Amino acid sequence: MVDLKGQYNEIKEVVNSSINEVIETTTFINGPKVHQFQKNLEDYLGVKHVIPCANGTDALQIAMMGLGLKPGDEVITADFTFAATVEVIAVLNLTPVLVDVDPETFNIDIEAVKKAITPKTKAIVPVHLFGQCANMEAIMDIAKAHDLYVIEDNAQAIGAKYKFSDGKEVMSGTIGHVASTSFFPSKNLGGYGDGGAIFTNDDNLAHVIRGVVNHGMYERYHHDVVGVNSRLDSIQAAVLDAKLPHLDTYNNKRRAAADAYDMAFKSVEGITIPKRSGDHVFHQYTLKIQGVDRDALVAHLQANAIPCGVYYPIPLHRQKAYVDARYNESDFTVTNQLVKEVISLPMHTELEADQIAFITKTVIDFVTNK
Repeated sequence: MVDLKGQYNEIKEVVNSSINEVIETTTFINGPKVHQFQKNLEDYLGVKHVIPCANGTDALQIAMMGLGLKPGDEVITADFTFAATVEVIAVLNLTPVLVDVDPETFNIDIEAVKKAITPKTKAIVPVHLFGQCANMEAIMDIAKAHDLYVIEDNAQAIGAKYKFSDGKEVMSGTIGHVASTSFFPSKNLGGYGDGGAIFTNDDNLAHVIRGVVNHGMYERYHHDVVGVNSRLDSIQAAVLDAKLPHLDTYNNKRRAAADAYDMAFKSVEGITIPKRSGDHVFHQYTLKIQGVDRDALVAHLQANAIPCGVYYPIPLHRQKAYVDARYNESDFTVTNQLVKEVISLPMHTELEADQIAFITKTVIDFVTNK
């Protein structure tokens, strides 16, 4: 699904030099490379504060802790996403409120968000799924009307741009009150291990979060807030800082691969190509397959040594950990259909034309002959 070795080979001299610098100086925790990466990422995003942390799941949890959300507060998020988004809500004894998604973009459904708001609602967590921003203008309008926080889950869309109706364009993760991202190796900007970060333009919130990530300390052995231990280590920061100048190029290569996929699939009955409602950085290239056994297609691709993924096979509202009597299946018609239809194909910066041709031909042959 990804070719991390090929990507590494293109930048290995810079990466190796940066890692060796950390090792030679033994500045493994909170060293200069962490601060350098933080500053460079702030400049890239156009955001006032980037607070690095240990992983993307921690980033979400810490964002919620920084906002001071309390047990019982309701947090609205999408049913069709990875479990980490709802996991941290539950860990903090907040109340997850799952809602359906848009059938074309797979992002959180705006009307479903409106219907889910109660007096206990305190926050909305839109997930920029597969590399495309949720409808942030509408979400921010809802949040303003109901005095809610917005926490962007930007783990899959770093580098994407969002355009407002007035033409203003900003980077994903800089629109809500706070945002989180992941630097898991397969992400568009990925390290060589775990890593994450929180973004915000709020000075006071940034101050709180900097304490939370470091055991609640601003001064050593003075614990002013309840915190956790969540740090981006210097080696990961060195890798990420070496890759950051290439992020736009990486995303453009993903778009080019998606264009080639689109061209091959766009007229094939039974295949729906990804909807592009705006900028899309294609963390995943995800098709909808109709009239064909999706799982049989998965098996066929695997038999032909073509990696593929089903993101996500089980809705969150049906996961054992998050089953809740409040949920009605009729409220999740889109998600319940998507989990039967979606399939993601290889998507990375090193895809070659002959690889895409082989992948698309294998898919089309199966779909058109069934």
